[in-house]
Amino acid sequence: MRILPWLIVLVLGFVFLPAAFCADSYQYMRLGNKEDAQTKPSPGIAMMGGGSDLDEAFRWLCEKANNGDFLILRARGDDDYNPYVTKLCKLNSVATLIIPSREEAEKPAVKEIIRHAEAIFIAGGDQARYVNFWKGTPVQEAINEDIAEGKPIGGTSAGLAVQGEFVYGALGDKPDDKDLASTDVLPNPYFARVTLVRDFLNIPLLKNTITDSHFAKRDRMGRTLGFLARLMEDGWSQNPREVAIDEKSAVLVEADGTATIVGGGKGAYFIRPTEPPKACHDKVPLTFSNVSVYKAPAGAKFNLKTWSGQGGSSYSLSVDRGKIRSTLQGNSPY
Repeated sequence: MRILPWLIVLVLGFVFLPAAFCADSYQYMRLGNKEDAQTKPSPGIAMMGGGSDLDEAFRWLCEKANNGDFLILRARGDDDYNPYVTKLCKLNSVATLIIPSREEAEKPAVKEIIRHAEAIFIAGGDQARYVNFWKGTPVQEAINEDIAEGKPIGGTSAGLAVQGEFVYGALGDKPDDKDLASTDVLPNPYFARVTLVRDFLNIPLLKNTITDSHFAKRDRMGRTLGFLARLMEDGWSQNPREVAIDEKSAVLVEADGTATIVGGGKGAYFIRPTEPPKACHDKVPLTFSNVSVYKAPAGAKFNLKTWSGQGGSSYSLSVDRGKIRSTLQGNSPY
């Protein structure tokens, strides 16, 4: 990496911004070699459902980086991932780049940092910040250019939520709002806080797909069904899909679309409607039939290209005037 003299100071292998920079300036903090590695990474997608970080998922993403430079992206927070990833993995460097505004996302040095990484990981937090601060800026360009070159990408929680072509942007949320709940969306799929956006990241295997995290833990199946119905009703997609991942679980996707589910949570849910919603209107309870679900626990496999799996189980969900009906015993949506 070309180290810009006004950008960083190196102290015992730790890189940080001078104290003169205000809190709203971008921050770049790096452990390891100050010079960039010259290595070729391998493509892959690490989708993590939030909660406790999974060592196995991070090691997998590090292996894809091929001893290169691992970059964590955030809009808020600190560099706590740096020592964690450094301890887990053999890498040339581990760095955190915090980009807290659109103004900072426009800076050429920020794009240059992202373009020099061999692996990108988007941390949790608030996906509205990622959309508001980074969409339509050189940050978005740089991430998508990295993906197009075959560099691996990962994310957890909000960092997972922005990986699909379609994103629940959380743009209508206020700081004191509770999590958008299934009980908000099922009675009214056009509830004001259901803010969907598209085309933030360009990950080919996640085209026509929306992603979500903390899934069973926070009972998000109902809101997911509302999102999918909206995508169809609003004309964004005739056949949308969802990859929904529970806390403490991850889906590790190879370049050919084959995925392995890991972790100690309830795994992942691969969801696809088979017909349009019967009722998806403002202030009208959702009615939506025959939504196909494949539940994949840890150890199961799933292929995003063929949309089929091994080691899991299939069932069907419907929504009748805002009430979920399941083919599983006990009417469980999970």
